[in-house]
Amino acid sequence: MVRITSSWLVLAASVLATVTPNNAGAKNVGAGNGAQFITGGCVNDADCSSACCANNGQGAGVCSAEAAALQNGKEGCGFADPNAAATIAAAKAQVAKQGF
Repeated sequence: MVRITSSWLVLAASVLATVTPNNAGAKNVGAGNGAQFITGGCVNDADCSSACCANNGQGAGVCSAEAAALQNGKEGCGFADPNAAATIAAAKAQVAKQGF
């Protein structure tokens, strides 16, 4: 019988946590003007006010503070979305849905 302690469960949960881009900032995705807030979506560093677009580990960009760019599955600053056109189109559709 294997006994799992609560500290192992917390570690496992934190390893599995994935940061997803906040849809509230959809209008800033792909703008390249540094207006996107931390946790907002991005296609490259130029979108983010922090100048740090990190791959969330699942191929989506999320603006991050440089100090947190390797946390919760993120893969560091410098992400360049290979599917930028599709990501920007999805963000524009989100803006239309939100109305802002």
